[in-house]
Amino acid sequence: MTGETYGPLKALCERAVEQTLPGRTLVIRPGLIVGPFDPTDRFTYWPHRVAQGGEVLAPGRPARPVQFIDVRDLAEWTLDMAEAKRTGVYNADGPAQPLSMEQLLDACKIVSGSAARFTWASEEFLAEQQVEAWSQMPLWVPESDPSNTGFFAFDNRKALAAGLVFRSIEETVRATLEWDATRPADHVWRAGLTREREAELLQAYRALAPRQKEQAL
Repeated sequence: MTGETYGPLKALCERAVEQTLPGRTLVIRPGLIVGPFDPTDRFTYWPHRVAQGGEVLAPGRPARPVQFIDVRDLAEWTLDMAEAKRTGVYNADGPAQPLSMEQLLDACKIVSGSAARFTWASEEFLAEQQVEAWSQMPLWVPESDPSNTGFFAFDNRKALAAGLVFRSIEETVRATLEWDATRPADHVWRAGLTREREAELLQAYRALAPRQKEQAL
């Protein structure tokens, strides 16, 4: 399985189920699943890093939209749909209203009570510095790449009409931080930047001329 085959294989799985059980299938397509006990760290990195305070390297445009779903919201709604014997295909992604990366980071800052400061680095700079999208910089994919068009623009209206509801972003951040605090201090992070690498990138970004930064963003 690779990045190129992941999506097509999922689509083939859906097709195989429908062919086997025609008219009897419920296909739920969640986005990034986040919250307590997430082993991937693809969301946890941000509440954790912002809570530490200081200068935080943030990716791309502040207004860039992001989507994800709290695992508890997904689980509750999936059970409700199964118990009701609902069928069809649903995009289970949130929140209900558009959310920007800046709003997410601000929520992390408010919930944690930190004094974090955000430095927004352009995606051109991140690419030049070979920062890996989605893994080293979670919740970011380059908008300039046509293959990423619509990556954070899944239409969830059908799922909302079927009863999917989302808890507040602040509640998801708070629960994630509480769970994260229970993990060992030597936990090996599976996503995000090390503090050393982040410091190197911040120094390199500060060295850019102000006009270059403005044009990049």
